[in-house]
Amino acid sequence: MSGFDNPFDPDTPLHRAGCSCGRHPSQAEHDRARHDADMRNADARVSRVVESAVMRGLFPDDQMRRNFLRAVGGGTAMAAISTLFPMGAAKALAQEAGKPEKADLKIGFIPITCATPIIMAGPMGFYAREGLNVSLQKTAGWAVIRDKVQSREYDASQMLSPMPLAMSLGLGSAKQAVDVASIQNINGQAITLHLKHKDKTDPKTWKGMKFGLPFDYSIHNLLLRYYLAEHGLDPDKDVELRMMPPPDMVANLRAGNIDGFLGPEPFNQRAVYEGFAYIHTLSRDLWAGHPCCTFSIQEGFYKQYPNTFAALFRAIASATDYAHKAENRKEIIEAIAPANYLNQPIPVLEQVMTGRFADGLGKVRNVPDRVDFDPFPWQSMAVWILTQLKRWNYIKGDIDYKAVAEEVFRATDARKRMAELGLKAPASNYTKHTIMGKVFDPTKPAEYLNAFAMKRT
Repeated sequence: MSGFDNPFDPDTPLHRAGCSCGRHPSQAEHDRARHDADMRNADARVSRVVESAVMRGLFPDDQMRRNFLRAVGGGTAMAAISTLFPMGAAKALAQEAGKPEKADLKIGFIPITCATPIIMAGPMGFYAREGLNVSLQKTAGWAVIRDKVQSREYDASQMLSPMPLAMSLGLGSAKQAVDVASIQNINGQAITLHLKHKDKTDPKTWKGMKFGLPFDYSIHNLLLRYYLAEHGLDPDKDVELRMMPPPDMVANLRAGNIDGFLGPEPFNQRAVYEGFAYIHTLSRDLWAGHPCCTFSIQEGFYKQYPNTFAALFRAIASATDYAHKAENRKEIIEAIAPANYLNQPIPVLEQVMTGRFADGLGKVRNVPDRVDFDPFPWQSMAVWILTQLKRWNYIKGDIDYKAVAEEVFRATDARKRMAELGLKAPASNYTKHTIMGKVFDPTKPAEYLNAFAMKRT
């Protein structure tokens, strides 16, 4: 491991006999306990939704409803209403009516940690508890993902956050509307360089270098272009940008075909683990909380299969929330590491997912939010992505940033469904973001774009 002593204790629950959390004598008992808890949570969720609907039906005025609950208390209120309204029957009907119209689904993913919620939802039972039989489709590259969604071979898929916007606008492929149901991960990328460039920490010295990127319509491409331009380098003239599937980045860096890459995990850490690279900059240091991948579906899926979509959203959002909690990461690592998913050594995934990692230059860093998970699809993030696609001439001509963002990133739908799950969501779909120290105001995209000295528009 390039002279790096593994800082992870081999006597953790991941390495001991018993279950992955260390609280049960066997993995089977752990799984049974999880299933029982999941079913209780699912029943409780249905109960909350039905009770809320009944209460709103009886007291449509928000203030009147709040006054009533404040006066008698929630428990007393529901007990009184239950004597007049068949609450148990209503809950049973709600569960029956909510059965997925289409239970057998194919969902695509790329073997990267960004796909963690989509992947873990399979082996950890998040799909099954919603009545879904999901076949996870490990896919070689982003163009293949796009094509299989367009051909309807995949019902839903992991997608890079700019991809649904590009597909909906007809950029790089036939025009086909795609909806972003939720964000999968935030942060979780890095700029990694070959060790022969260990003295080139200043980006101004990178002229003439070759960099790998996963896809034109990726946050990686847009962030690297932004980063280079901020340091005075023209990304189209002063360096060479090469598109390649994430798994190929490590081999190309080792072979000297590229000098570095801005790519997804675990490949940054894998290159360090193999001893020929170092992590130059984490993407969260460029834009803390930036989106990377999404969970996306074809436009209209949620109307054609409303119960299926609702079940899918619950499974993915719940898995995303579960992955956000640091105490769950070791258990998740064990679920996503096998060959049919990420096919990566557990020590590599531990360093990525816990944020305690070797940087390749002899230091051990501790960055807990190196990778994180947050399902809310901010429409302001979509507007920023569109400004950068416009900046580098992927979008030609005029564009209504707000209209496109709101058409593709389904923030209002996500907020409603997150509330049903008891998950907190922002009150607004828009917020200001800070990228490399500069504040982006999503209400002024044209002014923001025009302020860049370096652009192709």
